[in-house]
Amino acid sequence: MLEQLMELVREHAQSTVVNNPAVPNEQNEAVMSAATASITNGLQQELANGNTEGVLSLLGGQSATAQDNPVVGNISNNFIGTLLEKFNLDKGAATQLAASLIPTVLGSLVHKTNDPSNNNFSLNGILNSLTGGAAGGIDLQGVLGKLSGGLDKNGDGKVDLSDLTSLFSNGASQQQQGQQGNEGGIGGMLKNLLG
Repeated sequence: MLEQLMELVREHAQSTVVNNPAVPNEQNEAVMSAATASITNGLQQELANGNTEGVLSLLGGQSATAQDNPVVGNISNNFIGTLLEKFNLDKGAATQLAASLIPTVLGSLVHKTNDPSNNNFSLNGILNSLTGGAAGGIDLQGVLGKLSGGLDKNGDGKVDLSDLTSLFSNGASQQQQGQQGNEGGIGGMLKNLLG
């Protein structure tokens, strides 16, 4: 998923990053990588914190990808922090760049994820990537419409969003710990790109 997401960022970064005088040309690729990591880490953090409903409604196209969406806002704020800390952009330039790039890329991701003719992105694929495979075997498109049988992961006899939340939260947390413990995944990619 990381490579496809990076391609989406590149598609939308021409005016916001490449043609942006606040971003030195030699930092273009690193800024795009940081945007990719902010999106991936942000979605993973939302899942780890139990915001499965927010992530599912965003990726499923039920909520707007605008800056005022709490998930989008959190990802943008993290990206702004990265731009300020690692790239020394001033706050105005960083805020403008994040407000333009993050919602646009997420909107494109949502569109491609919900396009049946696009095989590169799927809700299950994205969530499996973020949770270390915890979404495997679950019909998430069906869940978005209404919760169906086979999801009673906590054994309480009821099927509801808390079952998925627990499953995804644990998976995302384990995935984050695994990424911190080794140099693979997002951390390794960013370390290589950012030096």
